[in-house]
Amino acid sequence: MKLAMIGFGQAGGKIVDKFLEYDERTGSRIVRSAVAVNTAKADLLGLERVPEENRVLIGQARVKGHGVGADNELGAEIAEEDIDEIQGAIDNIPVHEVDAFLIIAGLGGGTGSGGSPVLAKHLKRIYTEPVYGMGILPAGDEGGIYTLNAARSFQTFVREVDNLLVFDNDAWRKSGESVEGGYAAINDEIVKRFSILFGAGEVEQGGAVAESVVDSSEIINTLAGGGVSTVGYAAEEVEQEGDGGLLSRFKGDEDDGMDTANTTNRITSLVRKAALGRLTLPCEIDGAERALLVMSGPPQHLNRKGIERGRKWLEEQTGSMEVRGGDYPVPDSGYVAGVILLSGVHDVPRIKELQQVAIEAQENIDEIRQESKANLEELVEDEDDELDPLF
Repeated sequence: MKLAMIGFGQAGGKIVDKFLEYDERTGSRIVRSAVAVNTAKADLLGLERVPEENRVLIGQARVKGHGVGADNELGAEIAEEDIDEIQGAIDNIPVHEVDAFLIIAGLGGGTGSGGSPVLAKHLKRIYTEPVYGMGILPAGDEGGIYTLNAARSFQTFVREVDNLLVFDNDAWRKSGESVEGGYAAINDEIVKRFSILFGAGEVEQGGAVAESVVDSSEIINTLAGGGVSTVGYAAEEVEQEGDGGLLSRFKGDEDDGMDTANTTNRITSLVRKAALGRLTLPCEIDGAERALLVMSGPPQHLNRKGIERGRKWLEEQTGSMEVRGGDYPVPDSGYVAGVILLSGVHDVPRIKELQQVAIEAQENIDEIRQESKANLEELVEDEDDELDPLF
């Protein structure tokens, strides 16, 4: 799948940079074109792989390149005002070569949280290609203002995109981890999961061909219908044999070669781990409207029967009649990995909790503002009207 990626804000830009680094390292060529948009000049300068001509600084007249200070209403206003500057960079994208746009943003801050829904609305008005969003939810300990920003942005963003892929920092931050180290690890997890998903179906000349091909149309159809999506992942290492050949724990009796029954069971087990383990957005998988299973790894370790059995199990667990599945052969991979895309999920406790905390935060902020105004009036009150104001 060929994507035009647009990183909006600090988190979005860093994640796009990570996708480009993954492309360079693996030759996967998922990112056909990359753009970074920000109100903070320093964040754009900190990027390593997004081409300089595709780094767009917006809001210079309003915030002088210093960012919007977690004010996502201001972020939305600036995106509206400077949409032509963003479009100028998007004009350089060879749109006829991309399957979809993907706008990536952290939903807790100001620039990406406010601007990404504005850009999504703009792109959908102009282009026929699908416009997807990837929203990163802030951790619960980041503070009320970030939770409020995320709840408001989520509510808007999900309505403006064809599908919103969500990653919840709260489910992935480790206790005692530094903020910088934590986010670097989280970005690696995001790129690992979504790169296998979006890379499925990519075959080079002379490369391994999948038994059951998963291509961009399968992903687009799974994401069709809108709503919220989450991704599960599980992997098992393929050990290197002394002579350089592949020796997997999937392998049974050496005389019989690949033990088909053992391989089938191993793949089914990976499918279960991917679906029931840590999802990018934790939720109950029962009731997901659509699903897609991709098994990736050396072709001799990918078993059609196992993938089919895993797909049927996923159908039973979700209750969905739209469960697609297939394999993505990667001959030199050291792992067999399963990636599951669950689209149209509804039973998401984290979103309900986020909205409740945001409502409380909004009420508290309103109360504090009113109290602050009353305190100021009390402080400067001149009961006897002895002082004349300047104007």
